[in-house]
Amino acid sequence: MSGVQKKTVTQDEDGMRLDRWFKVHFPLVRHGELEKYLRKGQVRVAGGRVKSNRRLETGEDVRIPPLSDDAPEPRQPRQTKVSPEDAAELRKMVLFEDDEIIALNKPFGLAVQGGTKTSRHLDAMLAAFATDGEQPRLVHRLDKDTGGLMLVAKTRLAAQKLGQAFKGHDVEKTYWALTAGVPRPREGTIDMPIAKRMVRRQDGDAERVVAAEGEGAKMATTDYQVLEDAGPVAFLAMRPITGRTHQLRVHAMAIDCPVVGDGKYGGEAAHIEGVSGKLHLFCRSMTFPHPKTGRKMTLSAPLTGHMAETWKFFSFDARATCQWPEDLHG
Repeated sequence: MSGVQKKTVTQDEDGMRLDRWFKVHFPLVRHGELEKYLRKGQVRVAGGRVKSNRRLETGEDVRIPPLSDDAPEPRQPRQTKVSPEDAAELRKMVLFEDDEIIALNKPFGLAVQGGTKTSRHLDAMLAAFATDGEQPRLVHRLDKDTGGLMLVAKTRLAAQKLGQAFKGHDVEKTYWALTAGVPRPREGTIDMPIAKRMVRRQDGDAERVVAAEGEGAKMATTDYQVLEDAGPVAFLAMRPITGRTHQLRVHAMAIDCPVVGDGKYGGEAAHIEGVSGKLHLFCRSMTFPHPKTGRKMTLSAPLTGHMAETWKFFSFDARATCQWPEDLHG
């Protein structure tokens, strides 16, 4: 019988459901046992009672009660099989590859990890790149409806090094967004704590990330630049200094310029006539220390899908660049 433990959620686990996280760390504990621990409040996240579908955030502590050492052995998982179509699609996503990492251009609408209603996802597709029984590992996440650059580690050591880089804020990410409205001023920093809260809606209560203070609120900082504008919309570059769930979408709404297609946070204000109703948010580039050499490298992803079409529609420069101030945040 092990004693009470506390584990901290890592950067690459951000957004993972608690039940899936528990399965990874404690495979001998059955789902029914986990539900029992949760009902009794023996498993807690950030000190509070939660449900098994709770999405975890980087830095949160998970309390694990004493676990039996003679729990029944879990069934052996089936070998993941990837269809030829998914394997071919995965190969088309590859932007860069060496012995340590693979950089992918994730399509809009493809989930990164599986869930109750998600059987097709990037994590499973990575089995197509397995060599000598070792499958590439995710080291960070992108929301299903967000497209763009993703890094994948080819080895356990590379995953550890990249995970540390993400957790230590040694990775600089630049996102491109189309916003309904042009921010004033055209360049600045949004410094606004956010938290998950239950929000009352006409169709029922729902959990949302909102600007908040007090218990559960976490510091969130985003830099932005308007690169171009056309009438009611703006082409924004956004740099998240912190990595909170839905941070960019919530911060865009906080300056009254919701990301186009973001009905969850922007509602009708996020709809622009003649433009795709899909989310217009894309991870354009990352600068990070290479897991083997430690040298900084920068990779970029070309716009794809509906955002590429929108950029053509507004005649925006799909090869635009931005320069972030080096000493802006010390």
